[in-house]
Amino acid sequence: MPAIIDFYADWCGPCKMVGPVLEEIEKEYEGKVVIYKVNTAEQQELSGIFGIHSIPSILFIPKDDEPRMSVGAMPKEGFKKCLNDILKI
Repeated sequence: MPAIIDFYADWCGPCKMVGPVLEEIEKEYEGKVVIYKVNTAEQQELSGIFGIHSIPSILFIPKDDEPRMSVGAMPKEGFKKCLNDILKI
């Protein structure tokens, strides 16, 4: 199943805007996409492996294609476009 990984931190203002949007997406696309959240303050090693230097960073992982990273907050419409264009949902 396609996945989205949200790299965030509790102190990050833009991350706080993205969180509720991803919760809505998770409900709307239930059974079609898996959403993971990685707290970069708590998971520094994992964040380093993915090369996270800026947050929020959103990694879109399609089922049959290369993952793509998006840096910065985006509106719900932006996520829906990525779900369609990148994840083919």
